[in-house]
Amino acid sequence: MIVGRIIARTLLLLGVALVLVACSATRVAYNQAPNFAYWRIDGFVDFTDTQSPQARQELDRFFAWHRRAELPLYAERLAQWQALALKDITPEQACTEFEAVRDSLRRMTEQGLEPLTALALQLGPQQLEHLKRHQAKGDETFEKDFVRGSPAQRLDRRMDRAIDRYETLYGALNAGQRDLLQAGLQRSPWDPQRSFAERQRRQAALLQTIRDIQASHGAAFSSTANGARKPPPQAVAAVRTWSQRLLDSPTPGYAAYSASLVREGCAQFAQLHNSTSPEQRAHAVGVLKGYEADMRALVAQD
Repeated sequence: MIVGRIIARTLLLLGVALVLVACSATRVAYNQAPNFAYWRIDGFVDFTDTQSPQARQELDRFFAWHRRAELPLYAERLAQWQALALKDITPEQACTEFEAVRDSLRRMTEQGLEPLTALALQLGPQQLEHLKRHQAKGDETFEKDFVRGSPAQRLDRRMDRAIDRYETLYGALNAGQRDLLQAGLQRSPWDPQRSFAERQRRQAALLQTIRDIQASHGAAFSSTANGARKPPPQAVAAVRTWSQRLLDSPTPGYAAYSASLVREGCAQFAQLHNSTSPEQRAHAVGVLKGYEADMRALVAQD
């Protein structure tokens, strides 16, 4: 429910972690995460007065689990990354760490499947239209950011995002490192049109999955007494299949394309990291240490 949008096209190993946990005031931001997530999801489906309190309860439960089960793992991983930050790394090491982040995304997705299925079974026709319009709006933003313009303009936009993420970790990049980053982006097999088509496939599959489980299980679910309304296992399984295809696309050739993006991202990250100075690596250690301290403090608040 919460993490479906946090799947990166290109590997920025630590950047992915920062997306999950970083903020100028991480602890305050995390403590407000249930409210933020509520409003984020409400923007997709426009909760009814009946759905709203249930959604808030489910989000509170999700984040209580996340604080207890996932944040200690983040803290441990951040401590390990501090040691890695001080030495050169291989693309294989970068990919190993990326897979650890992706495993966390899978666990979070699994944890959210049942409440997400329950919500899907309750969405009305107007809410599905609202979701469809929201998807179309997101498509416009994606096209503007990644598809439109000349190749040079698209590269400039990607460079801006990549520099911002890397400089969050390492501090200012020098001219040689920026050249290295640009060369890596130019070498990347990423195809915006292909990625856009996959984005639209996922969105259409979500709408179809919701319609299918409503047709098969909606009436039985609605007739169950309040307080005992758990979605049917078959409906949860259908939503799980949809979520698995976010990472393992059924589109012919897309799995190989996605794997090539990950490999190139691993190589790009390792190459840029290995170019960093002792001062930049010390900056990275400081950033990671701060995030580790935030994770441990948040766990202690539980």
